[in-house]
Amino acid sequence: QVQLVESGGGLVQPGGSLRLSCAASGIFFSIYHMSWYRQAPGKQRELVAIVTTGGSTNYQDSVKGRFIISRDNANNTVYLQMNSLKPEDTAVFYCYARRVVAATELKYWGQGTQVTVSS
Repeated sequence: QVQLVESGGGLVQPGGSLRLSCAASGIFFSIYHMSWYRQAPGKQRELVAIVTTGGSTNYQDSVKGRFIISRDNANNTVYLQMNSLKPEDTAVFYCYARRVVAATELKYWGQGTQVTVSS
């Protein structure tokens, strides 16, 4: 059974930092591209950051220079370090694992963790 379990969310003041973690089980973690998505109230889920199996990263423009995605294949965990947080970062953050094998897409979502940026 595949599980992606996020943790590290919470309430933080503007300008503060949080570190999200996503622990994966039931998959061969190192061969999955790992991403963080977020969904704010009334908005569509959007890609925040991705780290590929090779360690390459990419970010949504609004978080570049503030967020850092990383992965620890030895511990089957992906992280999102979030700095200089803004109220507009408030959302539920989701972990996402994806790989394509022989034209078949395998993808899994975590349950989400709430991040609230407010004074």
